[in-house]
Amino acid sequence: MADQDFYFTIEKEVVAEYKDRGSKFLAYAFPVSSTDDFKIKLKELKELHPKANHHCFAYRMGVDGNTFRVSDDGEPSGSAGRPILGQIDSKQLINVTVIVVRYFGGTLLGVPGLINAYKTVASLALQTTPIIQKQIEESYSMEFDYTRMNEVMMILKQCNCTVVEQELQLFCRIKTGIPKNRLQEVLYRFKDLHDIQIKKII
Repeated sequence: MADQDFYFTIEKEVVAEYKDRGSKFLAYAFPVSSTDDFKIKLKELKELHPKANHHCFAYRMGVDGNTFRVSDDGEPSGSAGRPILGQIDSKQLINVTVIVVRYFGGTLLGVPGLINAYKTVASLALQTTPIIQKQIEESYSMEFDYTRMNEVMMILKQCNCTVVEQELQLFCRIKTGIPKNRLQEVLYRFKDLHDIQIKKII
């Protein structure tokens, strides 16, 4: 990735279809942020398509892009998962999974035919969903007295932080994503406000 302060992902779920000699390939592309997210999606698709012959997939996650997995799900080795991942990588996408459901049409496509089909349908899916740029964030948790609420929220808003979770009572807890490129500035500003405990979530 050229700019380490940002990454590219897709905005919403999309499905594309490709047919070859009677076989039907359905590619579902999803934004995902964890392997748990992915497992839920895979389970949903297996329930939606119980009669499909294969549920092949690839995903790449984590802002460093180091978390990835491919599965041929019974297809010849390297004929499904790798071509799908190749399409995700060619668009330099992160936090994306593409799951391809295949209904066998009775005619064997051969390895080159399979590679082409999985590659094509994954590409079609990723072409039809908007690609968005997201900032790389560091996760922090904060605890503070509710009287500090306005000041805290103002800093988070001004510095483009994401509020992931909030528990607002007499004593407030907030889980936030701070843009990597503004981390020093945010920590510095919070240091100026006393009575705020802020720590990095590992």
